[in-house]
Amino acid sequence: MKNILVPTDFSENSKNALKYAQMLFGSLECNFYLLYVGTLLDVKADTEALADIGDGPSGSTKQQLQDLLDDSRKHSTSSGHSFYALHEYGFFVSAIKKHVEEKEIDLIVMGTKGVSGLREKVVGSNAGDVIIKVQCNTLVVPGDVAYIKPKEIAFPTDFNIFYSHGILRSMAEMVHLGKGNFRIMNAKKEGVEMNMEQKNNKEFLLDYMEETFPDRYSFHSLTNKSAKLAIQCFVESRDIDMMVMVAKNLNFIQQILFDSLTEKISFHTKIPFYVIHE
Repeated sequence: MKNILVPTDFSENSKNALKYAQMLFGSLECNFYLLYVGTLLDVKADTEALADIGDGPSGSTKQQLQDLLDDSRKHSTSSGHSFYALHEYGFFVSAIKKHVEEKEIDLIVMGTKGVSGLREKVVGSNAGDVIIKVQCNTLVVPGDVAYIKPKEIAFPTDFNIFYSHGILRSMAEMVHLGKGNFRIMNAKKEGVEMNMEQKNNKEFLLDYMEETFPDRYSFHSLTNKSAKLAIQCFVESRDIDMMVMVAKNLNFIQQILFDSLTEKISFHTKIPFYVIHE
């Protein structure tokens, strides 16, 4: 049984993320925990809604969460999926951490708007905080995502980390879910060579892939002054459906997801990012 936490603010982006997760894990038994974390302003608004309308207020966040829960159950196509509502007031990341521990969450699924301006970042502040501060695998789903299981998965890496059993297991799960291909890509600057640790990490990863998915992986080395542009070209040329990254490799993630953009990058608007924690 897989336990999945889906934070929601009732936006279309968060609803899309939930629908994508239901599709992706359609073949697995899953508990979906739909979490709304309200602010102090929500406390007042919800109290007023209760006072004005009585029980079952359509305007309160508790009722909106119940409506989302009912709708999710109604439109679920998998008999192995169960849905539960979690509602509380307080700080977003603290609430996420609490429920990850209490519900033994395996995966957090979050929606994001993506970038609407050059100076904005690929992921919003809430998703960014969860990726950095919560020790749990996180799937970030953009609003324009296609509801298809990933057939082509990209794994951009600089080989600066060791790939533990937990990391490899999470990678393998995504490959199995979509019965897809795993594309390992190394974006490097011209004239820069890998050190011995990077070479050893690369060899270990490729050995694992050769043993586990001998006909469903490939390695690609791209030279470009910008890692973002190299990944952009790769995603477009290979019709990538999902990007996998490792949270431990924080410097690389910051380059790709968190830095303000000065170039025209669009790969993040359609494909999910799967960030793995050990």
